[in-house]
Amino acid sequence: MGGEQAAFGAVLRELRLAASLTLEGLAEASGVSVRGIGDLERGRRAAPQRRTVAALADGLGLSEADRERLLAVARAGRSPGYSPAGVRAFPRGIDDFVGREQELAELTKLAELAAARHSSGGEGGPGSGIAQPVAVAVSGPPGAGKTTLALYAAREFADRFPDGQLVLDLRGMDDEPPGPAELMLGVLKTFQVPDRDLAKAGPQGHLGLYRQLLADRRVLLILDNARDEAQVRPLLPGAGAGMVVVTSRRMLTGLESVHRLPLGELPPREAATFLATLVGAERAAADPDALADVARHCGHLPLALRVAGNWLATRTGWSIRRLADRLALDDRRLDALAAGDIRVSAAFDLSYRQLTPTAARLFRRLSLTPGPESSAPAAARLTGQPLFDAEDTLEELVEAGLLGTDRDRYRLHDLLCLFARTRLAAEESAEDIHRARTDLYHWLLETAVVAGRWFEPDHGAPPADWRGTVDLSSADKALRWLKSEGVNWLTALRAAAAAGEHTTVVEVAEALHWFSDQWIFWGHWPEIFDTAARAARALDDPLIEATQLNYHSWALSVCEGRPRDAIARATEALAAAQRAGDASQQAWAHNYRALGFRGLGDHPSSDEDIRQAAELFEAAGDLHGSLQAKQSHAVSLMNQGRSEEALAAYRRLFAFLEDIGDRLEPHIAAMGRLETHSNMGSTYAQLERWDEALAHLHSAIDMYHDNGNEALESRHLHRLGTVLLDAGRPTEAYEVFRRCAAVGPGADPQSVADAREALARVETR
Repeated sequence: MGGEQAAFGAVLRELRLAASLTLEGLAEASGVSVRGIGDLERGRRAAPQRRTVAALADGLGLSEADRERLLAVARAGRSPGYSPAGVRAFPRGIDDFVGREQELAELTKLAELAAARHSSGGEGGPGSGIAQPVAVAVSGPPGAGKTTLALYAAREFADRFPDGQLVLDLRGMDDEPPGPAELMLGVLKTFQVPDRDLAKAGPQGHLGLYRQLLADRRVLLILDNARDEAQVRPLLPGAGAGMVVVTSRRMLTGLESVHRLPLGELPPREAATFLATLVGAERAAADPDALADVARHCGHLPLALRVAGNWLATRTGWSIRRLADRLALDDRRLDALAAGDIRVSAAFDLSYRQLTPTAARLFRRLSLTPGPESSAPAAARLTGQPLFDAEDTLEELVEAGLLGTDRDRYRLHDLLCLFARTRLAAEESAEDIHRARTDLYHWLLETAVVAGRWFEPDHGAPPADWRGTVDLSSADKALRWLKSEGVNWLTALRAAAAAGEHTTVVEVAEALHWFSDQWIFWGHWPEIFDTAARAARALDDPLIEATQLNYHSWALSVCEGRPRDAIARATEALAAAQRAGDASQQAWAHNYRALGFRGLGDHPSSDEDIRQAAELFEAAGDLHGSLQAKQSHAVSLMNQGRSEEALAAYRRLFAFLEDIGDRLEPHIAAMGRLETHSNMGSTYAQLERWDEALAHLHSAIDMYHDNGNEALESRHLHRLGTVLLDAGRPTEAYEVFRRCAAVGPGADPQSVADAREALARVETR
């Protein structure tokens, strides 16, 4: 750090201490940020320009003599090669910058790389004589704060570029933005290249002058608001020790040798902190929940947060809750996000108007997707495009910064979705909108049925004549689709129920019955099977009603832990099955009643229902049901502490699975083996035969992990951890509980909570 910069910092600190001001006090008095003053005092920043020095002097209340002293040391600290005419003053709004620590760190690292190249003489090392400038493209949706980040970062490491920091507004959203030649000429004039040199070189020679100028200087060049690659590419210098930061709503995928920094919304905590800086810490602290709600309704998007914060800052009579409630209304939110001449919707509209008609249509229709994410096949269904054409259109929206992507999933930001919805209502007829939504919902439910049948007995792979646009060629792919599209097909199912499409509702629920074992704690199975039971009742079909009531009973017991309600539902199912004269569904009703009674600890009632279920399953020739009845019998013995009898029952269960072989649906047979291993582990633990217990539990957990069943993996990990504690092996138990707590979103919430409590207990020992 130069001695002059250090001298300015020392004088500033001396004068601040003499005025008995803290950093915070001077920041409040002068309008210069605390961080900025601290960096100046430590010599980490170049001496500031006259306007900043004047603000500091006013904040310090300096005499004329001290003011002149501070101005003089500031002038002495500026590099002779630094041209004041070449610097655009940083605009207001970056002093309240919050967050983006990761992105700032990345930009700082790149600035250090540029400085290192200067010191070493280029990428080739000392003596190579060829320094390569560093270029980084900051991209993101409208309102993400790209310009603010670039300007703030530039101010933070301005001292690394002593020959100047230039900000060029490329006006990429204008109908006729400036071209490269005009922008180059502006840079040359800013650096005070003589007019005679410009005239001598002629327009065709300006590119050479531009590149030579930047090659000879350590300059930070910010190309803000770029339209596309064609506008930017000629402005990227090929040599020099400088740095170029390009900001654009577009990803600028065509640029070569550029570091990329995508920018999205702020994390929730940073968004709330940013709002607090705008409305005042005391006011924010008075209602943090309302502040968080405002941030959430703003989609944590910096532009929306600034508008909301400014609104509150200028309306001191408004409570934060009042604004949160106003923003909670989807159809009014964009109108409410306006402050003075700044409107969030206007920022979105600029990008929307640059889309091709095909992309604009898809953008509008993506707002019909119920959940936050969509896929290329869904997009194709919305527009009627071939799949590959829909993928190209989606990528156009991604490139334009209007759509986020992660692998094969696409996401509209919440506020962009609201904007798309307003354009849809304004530009398309109600009939076309209804037709597009209905077609999407029907496709979602049709695909859910085909995917779910992978897990149903007597179904499996899609039929040979199925011509769907989703790859459902394996059970794993079907499972991934069902999970990733869960919010979407569930909304479509609700719409079908509301429209009285009872046959469709029952068909979907039936197709997803065995799949539900793979996603037990998703949270919606009780609703799905209850809805299907009501649809079956409306169809006046007692067999279908009994089936769906049985499924609902299972969901109440297993997914929600409501055994009394489950018993009541299974009793209704039994009555419906008896009306239908169906032995298999009567057996399932007894099986689920037994599950409910077991949950209440009523073993005599449970055993009686298990006995009746077993007899009925055998009479009906229902092998899948017989497997469940045998499993229920063994579990009941285990729960009653009849361990040796339980082990014998589990061995018979393994023999049954071996005997019936491939007559069982493979994944159902696999689930039976998994449960038997796990329950044998628990039974051996009752007998304190620890090695055998742990061997069976480990086998079960490994298989649950391999097939991706997070619900049962978490449940049995907690069981394994408990057994390890009982066996006097707390270190191993601790690791197992840690693994349980980190299983994933599909885990059993209660098992995860219990594992975390166990971790806390183990840590205090």
